Amino acid sequence: MRRIRFVVTGRVQGVGFRAHTQVEARRLGLVGFVHNRRDGAVDGEAQGAPEGVAELLAWLHRGPRWANVEDVATEELAVADGEVAFDVRR
Repeated sequence: MRRIRFVVTGRVQGVGFRAHTQVEARRLGLVGFVHNRRDGAVDGEAQGAPEGVAELLAWLHRGPRWANVEDVATEELAVADGEVAFDVRR
């Protein structure tokens, strides 16, 4: 298992980034969350099989078609217990 925190900057709010991230993460069998930050970035955490986390990271660098991703910063985290889904937080 692998868990990461991510921060995505660029034009990533108002383009469906959170909802599309949730769809991708769930497709990959990941748990965690994504939400908008006040500074215009999107951040979250994702946990699951290392291959799935890597696929999500690759997708985060592209995002949905209306997004313009400038950067994706990541941090490795300790694996956590108790999450059962990948959610969009407000």
